Amino acid sequence: MILAAGYGTRLFPLTIDRTKPAIPLLGKPLVGYVAEYLARFGIKDVIVNLHHQPESVKRALGDGSDFGVKIHYTLELPKILGTAGALDNAREHLEDDTFLIINGKIVTDIDISAAIEAHRSSGALATMVLKENSAREAFSEVYVEGSRITGFGDFPDPNGTGNAPLMFTGIHILEPRVFDYIPRGVYSDIVPTFYNPAIRKGELIGAHITDARWFELSTIPRYLEISLKLLNGSSERMIVGRNPKIAHDARLGDSVLWDNVTIEDGATVERSIIGDDVVVRSGEVMRDVAVVRKEIIESLGTIPEKALRGEVVGENYIVSLKQ
Repeated sequence: MILAAGYGTRLFPLTIDRTKPAIPLLGKPLVGYVAEYLARFGIKDVIVNLHHQPESVKRALGDGSDFGVKIHYTLELPKILGTAGALDNAREHLEDDTFLIINGKIVTDIDISAAIEAHRSSGALATMVLKENSAREAFSEVYVEGSRITGFGDFPDPNGTGNAPLMFTGIHILEPRVFDYIPRGVYSDIVPTFYNPAIRKGELIGAHITDARWFELSTIPRYLEISLKLLNGSSERMIVGRNPKIAHDARLGDSVLWDNVTIEDGATVERSIIGDDVVVRSGEVMRDVAVVRKEIIESLGTIPEKALRGEVVGENYIVSLKQ
């Protein structure tokens, strides 16, 4: 099951007209990378949960055949259900066999086969795939004794010392018996609904620790940084979508251009994300910003609380990445 129902508010305004997993990454929707990743390990039947901008995910994935999988969608209405609620909503597809859940906003080369083998050999009710949070970023700490998860903490101290804390990668493997802990009709996350009660009861919750490459695209600066990093050292440092119109004397570098972008004579775009159909006029300088057309902002009632604030400049809505 790929989790794709979230609002992606920290990626606003890039997620006004699409959910976070539907944003483009190197010419593909992010959720398409996740689907292809699963297919490489022989996982062919995939459930994708939907809530915010559901059609954007359906347009990105279709029936899954372009990515080597077969997709069944579940819709969460009128409210988003949380991870536990998402599982309850897909219960009929999951309750007969071991299943895997993966976040729809990650790029990784974690060996899923090794994680599944570790899960099965341990006899655990569930296994969470973890990795060291060496940079002590804002991911909740996971406490482990041996290969057993014992609990969950807050974000680590960014100035802390000693061993790096462990963090959850967004990949976990579960047995159908987890539904004994998930009530029908629940609106809740999976940690308070399943993991915490199961740990208190003495259930074996396994920890599979990996040092594989892993990226999570949850904020606009992170999206830009990781997109450029995935170019693997290319000197061009540019990602350009479909149907660009770029003047020969425009200055471009370290940026991501989505579809149908126009960059006029003498314009500058550096360390920026330029959304669909945006026109950067002659002489304009877009540096360390995310830009979308102002029309899609004007149709919105309020700016999400966690979103970076921007301003309307001419035809565009511009958000500084230096906030």
